Amino acid sequence: MRSSRSLFHTVAFSALLAAASFTSGVAHAADKITIMVGGYEKQIYLPAKLAESLGYFKEEGLDVELLNEAAGVDAENQLLAGAVQGVVGFYDHCVDLQAKGKFVESIVQFSQAPGEVEMVSSKHPEIKSPADFKGKSLGVTGLGSSTNFLTLFMASKAGLRPGDVVTIPVGAGGTFIAAMQQDQIQAGMTTEPTISRMIKTGEASVLVDMRTVEATRKALGGTYPAASLYMETSWVEEHKDEAQKLANAFVKTLKYINTHSAAEIADKMPKDFYVGDKDGYIKALEEGKGMFTPDGVMPEDGPQTVLAVLSEFSKNVKGKQIDLSKSYTIEFVKNVK
Repeated sequence: MRSSRSLFHTVAFSALLAAASFTSGVAHAADKITIMVGGYEKQIYLPAKLAESLGYFKEEGLDVELLNEAAGVDAENQLLAGAVQGVVGFYDHCVDLQAKGKFVESIVQFSQAPGEVEMVSSKHPEIKSPADFKGKSLGVTGLGSSTNFLTLFMASKAGLRPGDVVTIPVGAGGTFIAAMQQDQIQAGMTTEPTISRMIKTGEASVLVDMRTVEATRKALGGTYPAASLYMETSWVEEHKDEAQKLANAFVKTLKYINTHSAAEIADKMPKDFYVGDKDGYIKALEEGKGMFTPDGVMPEDGPQTVLAVLSEFSKNVKGKQIDLSKSYTIEFVKNVK
C-alpha cells in the first residue's frame, strides 16, 4: 500500500512540475517586448538597431522586436493603441502627450540634440531664413511629428502666424528627396543620411542646423533632448524589471557609440542603411555622433527647453500645467552597473 501511495505521490509531483514548467514556458513566450522606431535607418535612432546588432538585448535575457515606422507620430499612436510597449522617438512627445492627459516617459535619453536640419531646395535661393517660409510648403516626416513641432517653432519665432506656412508629411529618405525634386516642398526638415545625400547632389543646402548641441542651443535656445526610449508610465511601473534590462542594453549601446569610431559603428549596421554610400554614412556619423548622451541621462536643462519650444506655437501645450518630472525618469539609467 505504501509503495502504491509513494508511486502516486511521485507521479502527482511530476505532473505538477511539468505543469509549472509549461506555465513558465508560456509566460516566457509572452514576454516579447515590441518597440516601434520612427525610422530605424535614420542615424538619430541608430542606438535601436545597434543594440540589436551587438546582441545586448539577448545578453539581458530580453526578446525584443523592433518595428519600423516612417514618422514618430505614427509610432506614438501605436504605443497609445497598445500595439507596442515602447517607442524610440523624440522626447517632446512625452511633454505633448501630457498636455493631452496621457502619461508617457523617457526612460533612456539617447540624444541631447535633434540631429535634424532644415534644408532649402536649390530651386529656391530666396529662402534665406525662417522668415522667408511665408507662403511656402515645408516638408516634415508627419503631421504631429517632432519635425512638425520644430518647423512650426521656427516659423513662429520668425514672426509668422498660423496659416502662413503649410507643412507637408513627406517622410524621410527617398520620399523626402522626391518631394523636393518635384517642388512639392520648397524646404524641409530631415536627418542623416538624407542630409548628406542632398548636399552631395547639390539639390539642397542647410538653412538651420541642429546636429550638434552647440548649434541646437543657437537655434532653439537650449539643449534639446530628442531621440529616446519612451514608454507609457503605467507599463513602466508594472514592468520595472524589464525596464531596467532595456536601460542596461541601451546604456551599454551608448557607451559603445562613445568609445568606438564611426567606421566601427557603421560596420555593425545593415548595409542598406548606407544607401549606396558607406563613406558618406561614416562621415555624417563621425560629425554627428556627439549628439548622443554617454549614459542615457536626461540633460538637466533639456525638458525646460522642450516645454518652451512647444509652448511657442502649440495650443495643446501653451498655458497648460505640465509636470516635467513625470515626462522622464533617470531611475533606470542610474541603476545600470
